[in-house]
Amino acid sequence: MTDQRGVIKELESLGVATIYEASGRKGLVDADLIQVLPGSRAAGPARTVVCGQGDNRAVHASLARLAPGEVLVLTMPTAMPVALVGELLATQAKAHGACALLIDAAVRDVEELRSLGLPIWCRWVRATGATKTQRGQLDVEVQVGGATIAPGDIVVLDADGAVAVEQTTAYDVLQASKARQQKEDVNRRRFEAGDLSYDMYGMRSEDEAQN
Repeated sequence: MTDQRGVIKELESLGVATIYEASGRKGLVDADLIQVLPGSRAAGPARTVVCGQGDNRAVHASLARLAPGEVLVLTMPTAMPVALVGELLATQAKAHGACALLIDAAVRDVEELRSLGLPIWCRWVRATGATKTQRGQLDVEVQVGGATIAPGDIVVLDADGAVAVEQTTAYDVLQASKARQQKEDVNRRRFEAGDLSYDMYGMRSEDEAQN
Protein backbone atom coordinates (compact mmCIF):
# COMPACT_ATOMS: atom_id res chain seq x y z
CA MET A 1 0.00 0.00 0.00
CA THR A 2 1.31 3.43 -0.93
CA ASP A 3 2.15 5.66 2.04
CA GLN A 4 0.06 8.75 1.26
CA ARG A 5 1.83 10.88 3.84
CA GLY A 6 5.18 10.02 2.31
CA VAL A 7 3.90 10.82 -1.18
CA ILE A 8 2.55 14.17 0.02
CA LYS A 9 5.83 15.06 1.74
CA GLU A 10 7.83 14.31 -1.40
CA LEU A 11 5.43 16.28 -3.60
CA GLU A 12 5.78 19.23 -1.24
CA SER A 13 9.57 19.12 -1.55
CA LEU A 14 9.46 18.94 -5.36
CA GLY A 15 7.24 22.00 -5.67
CA VAL A 16 4.53 23.41 -7.88
CA ALA A 17 6.42 24.03 -11.13
CA THR A 18 8.00 20.56 -11.29
CA ILE A 19 4.72 18.80 -10.47
CA TYR A 20 2.76 20.87 -12.99
CA GLU A 21 5.19 20.09 -15.80
CA ALA A 22 5.63 16.41 -14.87
CA SER A 23 1.88 15.82 -14.69
CA GLY A 24 1.40 16.96 -18.28
CA ARG A 25 0.69 20.58 -17.33
CA LYS A 26 -2.44 19.69 -15.40
CA GLY A 27 -3.98 21.03 -12.23
CA LEU A 28 -2.37 24.47 -12.11
CA VAL A 29 -4.28 27.14 -10.19
CA ASP A 30 -3.93 29.78 -12.88
CA ALA A 31 -4.66 32.84 -10.76
CA ASP A 32 -2.74 35.66 -9.14
CA LEU A 33 -2.16 34.36 -5.62
CA ILE A 34 -0.71 36.21 -2.66
CA GLN A 35 1.61 34.12 -0.49
CA VAL A 36 0.74 35.64 2.88
CA LEU A 37 3.64 33.93 4.66
CA PRO A 38 6.77 34.47 2.52
CA GLY A 39 8.98 31.42 2.13
CA SER A 40 6.26 28.97 3.12
CA ARG A 41 5.33 25.79 1.30
CA ALA A 42 2.77 23.11 2.05
CA ALA A 43 0.96 20.08 0.66
CA GLY A 44 -2.00 18.05 1.84
CA PRO A 45 -5.39 16.59 0.95
CA ALA A 46 -8.03 19.17 0.08
CA ARG A 47 -10.90 19.97 2.41
CA THR A 48 -13.13 21.86 -0.03
CA VAL A 49 -15.72 24.55 0.61
CA VAL A 50 -18.06 26.56 -1.61
CA CYS A 51 -19.18 29.53 0.44
CA GLY A 52 -22.26 31.59 -0.27
CA GLN A 53 -21.49 34.67 -2.31
CA GLY A 54 -19.72 37.12 -0.02
CA ASP A 55 -20.45 34.88 2.97
CA ASN A 56 -18.22 32.78 5.22
CA ARG A 57 -20.64 30.75 7.33
CA ALA A 58 -19.46 27.62 5.51
CA VAL A 59 -15.88 28.32 6.62
CA HIS A 60 -16.99 28.14 10.24
CA ALA A 61 -18.80 24.85 9.53
CA SER A 62 -15.83 23.37 7.67
CA LEU A 63 -13.57 23.71 10.71
CA ALA A 64 -15.71 21.12 12.50
CA ARG A 65 -14.78 18.62 9.77
CA LEU A 66 -11.15 19.60 9.27
CA ALA A 67 -8.61 16.82 9.77
CA PRO A 68 -4.95 17.39 10.66
CA GLY A 69 -2.71 17.84 7.62
CA GLU A 70 -5.45 19.02 5.27
CA VAL A 71 -5.41 22.07 2.99
CA LEU A 72 -8.58 24.09 3.48
CA VAL A 73 -9.71 25.25 0.01
CA LEU A 74 -12.24 28.09 0.17
CA THR A 75 -14.22 29.30 -2.83
CA MET A 76 -17.38 31.19 -3.76
CA PRO A 77 -19.60 30.90 -6.84
CA THR A 78 -17.78 33.99 -8.17
CA ALA A 79 -14.41 35.08 -6.77
CA MET A 80 -14.60 38.51 -5.19
CA PRO A 81 -12.44 40.60 -2.79
CA VAL A 82 -14.33 39.82 0.41
CA ALA A 83 -12.37 38.53 3.39
CA LEU A 84 -13.45 34.94 4.05
CA VAL A 85 -10.72 34.52 6.68
CA GLY A 86 -9.14 36.73 9.31
CA GLU A 87 -7.04 36.10 12.40
CA LEU A 88 -9.72 34.30 14.45
CA LEU A 89 -10.73 31.79 11.79
CA ALA A 90 -7.10 31.16 10.88
CA THR A 91 -6.31 30.55 14.55
CA GLN A 92 -9.01 27.87 14.65
CA ALA A 93 -7.75 26.30 11.44
CA LYS A 94 -4.23 26.06 12.83
CA ALA A 95 -5.44 24.66 16.16
CA HIS A 96 -7.33 21.91 14.32
CA GLY A 97 -4.32 20.94 12.23
CA ALA A 98 -4.72 22.64 8.84
CA CYS A 99 -1.41 22.61 7.00
CA ALA A 100 -2.43 25.49 4.72
CA LEU A 101 -5.31 27.57 3.38
CA LEU A 102 -6.00 28.25 -0.30
CA ILE A 103 -8.57 31.03 -0.56
CA ASP A 104 -10.15 32.13 -3.83
CA ALA A 105 -11.15 35.38 -2.15
CA ALA A 106 -9.58 37.83 0.31
CA VAL A 107 -8.09 37.68 3.79
CA ARG A 108 -7.63 40.39 6.38
CA ASP A 109 -5.53 40.84 9.55
CA VAL A 110 -2.44 40.11 7.46
CA GLU A 111 0.14 41.06 10.09
CA GLU A 112 -1.55 38.77 12.61
CA LEU A 113 -1.78 35.99 10.02
CA ARG A 114 1.95 36.20 9.40
CA SER A 115 2.63 36.05 13.13
CA LEU A 116 0.39 32.99 13.38
CA GLY A 117 2.67 31.14 10.96
CA LEU A 118 -0.03 29.21 9.09
CA PRO A 119 0.74 29.09 5.34
CA ILE A 120 -2.02 30.92 3.46
CA TRP A 121 -2.49 31.73 -0.23
CA CYS A 122 -5.27 34.10 -1.29
CA ARG A 123 -6.42 36.22 -4.22
CA TRP A 124 -6.72 39.55 -2.39
CA VAL A 125 -6.13 41.37 0.86
CA ARG A 126 -9.19 43.36 1.90
CA ALA A 127 -10.73 44.51 5.16
CA THR A 128 -14.20 43.99 3.64
CA GLY A 129 -16.04 41.54 5.88
CA ALA A 130 -18.23 38.59 4.89
CA THR A 131 -21.79 37.88 5.99
CA LYS A 132 -22.67 34.70 7.91
CA THR A 133 -26.12 33.76 6.65
CA GLN A 134 -25.64 31.25 3.80
CA ARG A 135 -24.85 27.59 4.50
CA GLY A 136 -22.77 27.00 1.37
CA GLN A 137 -21.49 23.52 0.48
CA LEU A 138 -18.85 21.37 2.14
CA ASP A 139 -16.71 18.59 0.66
CA VAL A 140 -17.72 19.13 -2.95
CA GLU A 141 -15.73 19.59 -6.14
CA VAL A 142 -14.56 23.18 -6.56
CA GLN A 143 -12.99 25.31 -9.27
CA VAL A 144 -10.02 27.56 -8.48
CA GLY A 145 -8.13 29.40 -11.20
CA GLY A 146 -9.25 26.91 -13.85
CA ALA A 147 -8.22 23.90 -11.74
CA THR A 148 -10.78 21.38 -10.59
CA ILE A 149 -10.14 20.26 -7.01
CA ALA A 150 -12.10 17.37 -5.52
CA PRO A 151 -12.17 16.53 -1.81
CA GLY A 152 -9.01 14.58 -1.00
CA ASP A 153 -7.02 15.72 -4.03
CA ILE A 154 -3.47 16.70 -3.12
CA VAL A 155 -2.87 20.45 -3.18
CA VAL A 156 0.75 21.62 -3.33
CA LEU A 157 1.61 25.27 -2.63
CA ASP A 158 4.81 27.30 -2.71
CA ALA A 159 6.17 30.62 -3.96
CA ASP A 160 5.08 29.74 -7.52
CA GLY A 161 1.42 29.31 -6.55
CA ALA A 162 -0.64 26.15 -6.30
CA VAL A 163 -1.25 22.92 -8.20
CA ALA A 164 -3.77 20.13 -7.57
CA VAL A 165 -3.05 16.44 -8.12
CA GLU A 166 -5.88 13.91 -8.29
CA GLN A 167 -5.51 11.56 -5.34
CA THR A 168 -5.76 8.51 -7.64
CA THR A 169 -2.76 9.66 -9.69
CA ALA A 170 -0.60 11.13 -6.90
CA TYR A 171 1.93 8.27 -6.85
CA ASP A 172 2.38 8.31 -10.64
CA VAL A 173 2.73 12.09 -10.65
CA LEU A 174 5.33 11.80 -7.90
CA GLN A 175 7.41 9.33 -9.92
CA ALA A 176 7.21 11.53 -13.03
CA SER A 177 8.15 14.59 -10.95
CA LYS A 178 11.17 12.83 -9.43
CA ALA A 179 12.34 11.80 -12.89
CA ARG A 180 11.97 15.37 -14.13
CA GLN A 181 13.89 16.69 -11.13
CA GLN A 182 16.74 14.24 -11.74
CA LYS A 183 16.94 15.33 -15.38
CA GLU A 184 17.00 18.98 -14.34
CA ASP A 185 19.79 18.25 -11.86
CA VAL A 186 21.90 16.82 -14.69
CA ASN A 187 21.14 19.81 -16.92
CA ARG A 188 21.96 22.25 -14.12
CA ARG A 189 25.42 20.78 -13.75
CA ARG A 190 25.98 21.09 -17.48
CA PHE A 191 24.84 24.72 -17.48
CA GLU A 192 27.12 25.46 -14.54
CA ALA A 193 29.96 24.02 -16.65
CA GLY A 194 29.14 26.42 -19.48
CA ASP A 195 26.88 24.41 -21.81
CA LEU A 196 24.04 26.31 -23.47
CA SER A 197 20.42 25.20 -23.63
CA TYR A 198 20.35 26.73 -27.12
CA ASP A 199 22.64 23.89 -28.20
CA MET A 200 21.49 21.13 -25.85
CA TYR A 201 17.87 21.43 -26.96
CA GLY A 202 18.77 21.56 -30.64
CA MET A 203 17.47 25.08 -31.20
CA ARG A 204 20.71 26.36 -32.76
CA SER A 205 20.79 23.58 -35.37
CA GLU A 206 17.12 24.14 -36.18
CA ASP A 207 17.66 27.87 -36.63
CA GLU A 208 20.73 27.35 -38.79
CA ALA A 209 18.88 24.82 -40.96
CA GLN A 210 16.19 27.41 -41.69
CA ASN A 211 18.69 30.14 -42.66
